[in-house]
Amino acid sequence: MVALPNCHRIVFLVKGFVDLENLGFFFFHFHFLLWFVEVVMGGVASSMAAKMAFFPPNPPNYTLVDDAATGLLLLDPFPHRENVDVLKLRNSRGNEIVAVYVRYPMATTTLLYSHGNAADIGQMYELFVEYDYSGYGQSTGKPSENSTYADIEAAYRCLEKTYGAKQEDIILYGQSVGSGPTVDLAARLPHLKAIVLHSPILSGLRVIYPVKHTYWFDIYKNIDKIQYAKCPVLVIHEMQGCHAHKWVGHRKV
Repeated sequence: MVALPNCHRIVFLVKGFVDLENLGFFFFHFHFLLWFVEVVMGGVASSMAAKMAFFPPNPPNYTLVDDAATGLLLLDPFPHRENVDVLKLRNSRGNEIVAVYVRYPMATTTLLYSHGNAADIGQMYELFVEYDYSGYGQSTGKPSENSTYADIEAAYRCLEKTYGAKQEDIILYGQSVGSGPTVDLAARLPHLKAIVLHSPILSGLRVIYPVKHTYWFDIYKNIDKIQYAKCPVLVIHEMQGCHAHKWVGHRKV
């Protein structure tokens, strides 16, 4: 783990994202049945993608506890920390997501982190403090691509309204499929300090097959959205068998 010396307040998006291996069969058949899907299936593809893509831990690795003595919301079995707030945030789709906000007194930057697949706050708490997407951990709703967009938006608005974070002092960090909501939000926020993409995907379909065009049923179309990010972008990726060069080709880093 690389320390971020001046990084201050951390809200982590712990959404189990797409299990890319399990998507292979799904996208393989959509590639060859594209005409049928476009003409006959309509919006069914999106709901099928959600069912194939998201794998929240079951049961969750933590529970929420309302502490009667302090009035605080706590995560069981983890001890309360004075610099940590446990929150419930309602997104634009009506889901309540569980969030954790961490204060570091000397920091000047806020990090909003979106990590990879099949995890929740309970699994990652000792490494990070974070928040769960819709349908993960103790967050309500069902996981989907659009839910992750609403979830990261809710976390960002909380940083602004509750904690006074300014857009120009916020770094978005997305790992693996977590790059999806990160790039989507970055494309809509022109004054971010920076974004970090850790092993990002070009899109869900492109992980399985190197298509040249973006199809309507694809998910996390990062390759098309990254051009709208106005801030500095850092891409972290292993060099063997990766698509880092394609990211450099589509966005200066």
